[in-house]
Amino acid sequence: MGARRPARGLRGRTLPRPAWRGEQPGGGVGRVTTQTGTLSPDGVRTMFDRIAPVYDLMNRLMTGGLDQRWRRLTANAAVRPGDGVLDACCGTGDLALAAEVAGGRVTGLDFSERMLERARRKSSTVEWVRGDLLELPFDTAAFDSATVGFGVRNVADLERALAELARVLRPGGRLAILEITKPRGPLRLFYRLWFDGLIPLAGKILPGGSAYTYLPASVRRFPGPDELVALLERTGFAEADYRLLGGGIVALHTGRRRDD
Repeated sequence: MGARRPARGLRGRTLPRPAWRGEQPGGGVGRVTTQTGTLSPDGVRTMFDRIAPVYDLMNRLMTGGLDQRWRRLTANAAVRPGDGVLDACCGTGDLALAAEVAGGRVTGLDFSERMLERARRKSSTVEWVRGDLLELPFDTAAFDSATVGFGVRNVADLERALAELARVLRPGGRLAILEITKPRGPLRLFYRLWFDGLIPLAGKILPGGSAYTYLPASVRRFPGPDELVALLERTGFAEADYRLLGGGIVALHTGRRRDD
């Protein structure tokens, strides 16, 4: 399937910074299973804090450097010049920076303080916020567009997270989600060798990278692209669609906040 045609944006409009509902402590992730056992929400947050120093390097290794191109595609699918943009699960900030290049005034949110420390070093113009995707600290209809890159598969309640993204988007606001998926074509065998074998092995070699044994399990339990479309439609989004990138290794989902 191809990406939807972008909804008409509010070009040139100057919007205030999103209204706050109070900073949240962060959380949003559930108990997850790795190759070495089960992690609590606090354990998952600690895991992401620990991998922050190698996060960018591992992304480049896992994707052959394609992740930055995918982030640009994601930003361009949602962001219009002048938009107030939320980049949720922003990590070290690469997608937030792509959204800024696309013309957005960006707020980046993540539950890992160590990730945010890395993000702050990359930009002083993005507003970096520690918070929880399951209880976003912003008023209703605070943003024109929203992006999430490699983050939604880590939340405890995906449907609730999508509903929160719908809540903070204005009617007609655009959402773009970039996420790893399971390829169905010829790359399937290579994918299993790469993600189930080589990536966890590389993670064990790098300082703090042993947490990458979590990656294969998180992808296996995540809904497929068509299931995610159905979830988007159920949580307040119209024109939900996706396109596969990297031979089907990642999916870029798009949707528009349903008009009230």
